[in-house]
Amino acid sequence: MDLSNLKPADGSVKGQGKRVGRGQGSGKGGTATRGHKGAKSRSGYSKKIGFEGGQMPLQRRVPKFGFNNINRVSYQGVNVDTLQKLVDENKLKDTVSVDDLIQLGLASKNDLVKILGRGELKASLKISAHKFTASAKEAIEKAGGEAVEI
Repeated sequence: MDLSNLKPADGSVKGQGKRVGRGQGSGKGGTATRGHKGAKSRSGYSKKIGFEGGQMPLQRRVPKFGFNNINRVSYQGVNVDTLQKLVDENKLKDTVSVDDLIQLGLASKNDLVKILGRGELKASLKISAHKFTASAKEAIEKAGGEAVEI
């Protein structure tokens, strides 16, 4: 390597692009490739996001209905009879945590878990979850278990 073959590293120098608006002799003078009149030819022009050239934008064409509460807290429900079935299959022991339910595929990693009261529980379990329905809590305590809210 010597001074005759030095060059910048690949990708370090960005192409300069065309020099517009530098007189008629350049071939890119006059309107400087912006055409005649209209918003795009003006300085300071920037189109709004979603602008479709005056056509009714998609966001306004699509019908809207109802209300979505952004503060809603949703829980993944797990029924008591599902827990009993897992105990019968020897997949659950005496304590049940949210991590156990995630491992068994009953909830996702970021879900809040609520134990619901459908079915019957025979096994004595210490269950820890984010919420319990009144009937679920009753069924767990009736079977000799414990319901712990996280």
